[in-house]
Amino acid sequence: MKHIFLNLKRFDIPKEYGGVNAIAAMKDWGSYIVEQTQKGLMEYGTEDVEFAMFFPEAHILTAAGTLCEGSPVKVGCQGVFRQDTAVGGNFGAFTTSRTANAARALGCSYVLIGHCEERKDKAGILAAGGGDPAAVNGILNQEIREAVRAGLKVLYCIGETSEEQTRWQEVLRTQLEEGLKDVDKSCVTIAYEPVWAIGPGKIPPDKEYIQKIGAFVKEITGDMDVVYGGGLKQDNAAMLASVPDMDGGLIALTRFSGEIGFYPEEYLEIVKLYLKGLLSFAELENILGRDKASLVHTFAADSGAGKIGELLLSGLRGYMV
Repeated sequence: MKHIFLNLKRFDIPKEYGGVNAIAAMKDWGSYIVEQTQKGLMEYGTEDVEFAMFFPEAHILTAAGTLCEGSPVKVGCQGVFRQDTAVGGNFGAFTTSRTANAARALGCSYVLIGHCEERKDKAGILAAGGGDPAAVNGILNQEIREAVRAGLKVLYCIGETSEEQTRWQEVLRTQLEEGLKDVDKSCVTIAYEPVWAIGPGKIPPDKEYIQKIGAFVKEITGDMDVVYGGGLKQDNAAMLASVPDMDGGLIALTRFSGEIGFYPEEYLEIVKLYLKGLLSFAELENILGRDKASLVHTFAADSGAGKIGELLLSGLRGYMV
């Protein structure tokens, strides 16, 4: 199964308030995104790929209410609280907190937990209070267990900062082992965020590094699905499709210059490029084997080499006929 996730962060905030939303009025934003994407996604089916979108809470109801019959879109929320309501227990004393049961009742089937922005916030709160920032993994574990108990699927984010990069194996292993303790792993997908490479002017990891991380995560977790959480974009979609041990990606912004923001038509183009890349890689793998297919696919995805790569693939297809 491949997974294409969308983290909409707070891209709903209008430009006049310092945000990037230029696609719809605030009240219509969630429904507009679903309307503009679900029909385009239906052509891919749901047997081999799933599509989940993580909305700010204000837009969950309208997004879920816009889903058409047979829609491939799964509506998700951005985090849940570490406790929840229970019959005979707490029936709702959760001021400011979104519980997993609340998210499920609103129409969510997915939740994003452990995003680097959430980790940074929790670590900062703990440090300010004299606590241990390392306790973040335990808090996230509580959130994951509550989400799974409520019937939500989880995208659990892990990743190392620039200060942690020299000991990335230790950091990722701890995040995985502590975060997934006593969790039904069949309900969880892992997202790897190279925190050290996220942000303007920073150099993203190359294919070899991403493959190394994917293989490590699968080894530690017993072959759980893992996606690239450092940004699935138009310019890296084909490359990420050729990484053997990555099972998808996480999209956020779709435009990074000019009118920066999220645009549904550009989201659909990223999806198309990624899934087209998967098909090409699968064909090459069938002809050449996994390792050689990965090399050829990477060459074809490089800027300026795409046409040559297409011709090579076409020639190999003809040879096999």
